[in-house]
Amino acid sequence: MKTFSVLLKRNIKLFFKDKGLFFTSLITPLILLVLYATFLANVYRDSLNSIFTAMGTPLSEDLLNGAVGGQLLSSLLAVSCITVSFCSNMLMVQDKVSGARKDLLMSPVKRSTMALSYYAATTFSTLIICFIAAVAGLIYIAIIGWYMSFVDVLLIFLDVIILVTFGTALSSIINHFLSTQGQISAVGSIVSSCYGFICGAYMPLASFSDGLRGALMFLPGTYGTSLIRNHSLDGVIREMTAQNLPAQAIKGFKDAIDCNIYFFGEQVSVGVMYAVLIGTVILLVGAYILINALSNRKSKGN
Repeated sequence: MKTFSVLLKRNIKLFFKDKGLFFTSLITPLILLVLYATFLANVYRDSLNSIFTAMGTPLSEDLLNGAVGGQLLSSLLAVSCITVSFCSNMLMVQDKVSGARKDLLMSPVKRSTMALSYYAATTFSTLIICFIAAVAGLIYIAIIGWYMSFVDVLLIFLDVIILVTFGTALSSIINHFLSTQGQISAVGSIVSSCYGFICGAYMPLASFSDGLRGALMFLPGTYGTSLIRNHSLDGVIREMTAQNLPAQAIKGFKDAIDCNIYFFGEQVSVGVMYAVLIGTVILLVGAYILINALSNRKSKGN
């Protein structure tokens, strides 16, 4: 435990000491928030406005702003929790490149302890950055249209924690097989450019074809996006109900923005979304431990 604690502190310190890596990780979600608010907000607003206008129940400006803000916040956090995890976890590969990992293994440090220290340090660092991004997003929503309850905010932070553990587990497995700076850059670019689309953050799954939507329902990130979207928009939906908007219009709204998602025609409940995401985290962490255990045996055999 003492060795793990020392390695954990070392990894966290190195992450925050690397100003380039830290500020890149921190600024990226904040830049995304500005870009989303500048460019995507109008797209979301026009889309939502057209949905309710077509149903004969146009939304008030305040309620429309609240819905747009909730959708922006959920998109931001769904993407940032994963992409920042990959960025924070680069230390694992950088230690290979610099030779620091080899030096550490020459000391009486178990590979399993080192692997868990990377995971824990990445989770801690990513949580700090994503919590900052969440607070910035909540401030933005408070400015344009606040309908959230205290419980909604707590659930959003819970979703962030689960998504960060998922992103860290996924990045830990992938980064285990990387050994050069070029590979780090390539993987980071792919994840940053593609993840937002395949998890439904940039474009709701409802806008995809049936075949693609069905395929994406097998990806756990889809359920994470829907979880955050539900909790970011619960207050708006409660207000819609309080204003006696037709139930069919509210259901159409939830379907259009992926608060309601369907697996082969069956609606997926929030409880099932949590089960899928937490189960995936457990499986990925188990796979990460197994990969490191097998690597340890291989190194001893050599």
